[in-house]
Amino acid sequence: MNVPYLIAKRYFFSKKKRNIISIISNIAMIGVAVGTAALIIVLSVFNGLEDLIRTIYTSFDPNLKISAVEGKSFETDTEFMNRIRRTPGVALVTEVIEDNALLRYNDRQMVVKVKGVSENFFEQNKIGTSVVEGHYDLYANNSYYALVGRGVQYQLSIRPSNQFTDMQFLYPRNTKFSPLNPEGAFNTLQITPGGVFAIERQYDDAYVFVPIQFAEELMEYGRKRTAIEIKVEPDFRIEAVKKSLQQALGDGFKVQNSDEQHTSLLRAVKVEKLFVFITFAFILLIASLNIFFSLSMLVIDKKKDIAILASMGATQEQIRNIFLFEGALVAFIGASYGLSLGMLIANLQQTFGIVSMGMATSVVDSYPVKLQLQDFVLTGAAIVVITMLVSIRPARKAAAMSVTENI
Repeated sequence: MNVPYLIAKRYFFSKKKRNIISIISNIAMIGVAVGTAALIIVLSVFNGLEDLIRTIYTSFDPNLKISAVEGKSFETDTEFMNRIRRTPGVALVTEVIEDNALLRYNDRQMVVKVKGVSENFFEQNKIGTSVVEGHYDLYANNSYYALVGRGVQYQLSIRPSNQFTDMQFLYPRNTKFSPLNPEGAFNTLQITPGGVFAIERQYDDAYVFVPIQFAEELMEYGRKRTAIEIKVEPDFRIEAVKKSLQQALGDGFKVQNSDEQHTSLLRAVKVEKLFVFITFAFILLIASLNIFFSLSMLVIDKKKDIAILASMGATQEQIRNIFLFEGALVAFIGASYGLSLGMLIANLQQTFGIVSMGMATSVVDSYPVKLQLQDFVLTGAAIVVITMLVSIRPARKAAAMSVTENI
């Protein structure tokens, strides 16, 4: 039987007789509970935002993307493409040419990202489900069509329903510029707008999808490609296929999964989450100072009890453990309430979307949340460390008390 724990438990539940100590302990519990709940809620929001980012990019990005380590394009041939297709787990291979070009429509113009893709591109992702006007077919009725981002459409007033007005793309030629013939420094091609997509503003305001043959002719790329996009078979692990492709292609190419294609953004979210955790842990530490004060007052109040226990043979370690357990009880009960409250609020937000984003143009109506076990573990570990820090000095002071002076 753990005698120090039983004594600490008795002190805890009999503190109501000591009004000021009880009040300070209750304040400490409330502070720990509120701080814990706030930490769980904020970490859950960051988890939700991270998942939201991944969801947005999943509708646009492939499972794996092959690109050159140096330069923006690389040469391809039949043997190169077959090497990729023969890799176990590769379900679909899409060739991509992507670069900036000037887009004109009627009397308006803007620089856009032209992404030329092969015919199987829309089997790679969910962009087809994001079409809000027209169609997403880039090849139809022996003609080429373009799929335009909604932001680009708004900027240039593009109307897919108007089949009599084409979009005009201009791309600089790899020749010397002649001031006598400025138009000759650009390749110019026209294409009909077929549809409009809306995914996320970053893409909607910049991208135009065209057939890869159109991009080849506009940019004079020939067999050069800026990327190869891979769809992985469902029964294969993406990381395993990535490793196989990297070995097959060598060091001149990089193979990136979805997260690696947006490393900087996801890293920024993780760094922000870390700093939020540190900030709230510091707030928990401040809230837990009340535990220090309540234990210090309890040590003074129980001087005679400590002296009697010592005279009965209790060691300094046992006396110290009594007050460590006392601090742990206060922190544990407060943390339990806080974790339960945080989980409840996060679940309510996830189910009912109580707190909205407050923006009409936001991707989701309410703040996304996601509970993760590791957040509970880290929060619990932080509370244990903080409790030890604020409890150890009063506990040592109690263990060092003189028996003869307090009997």
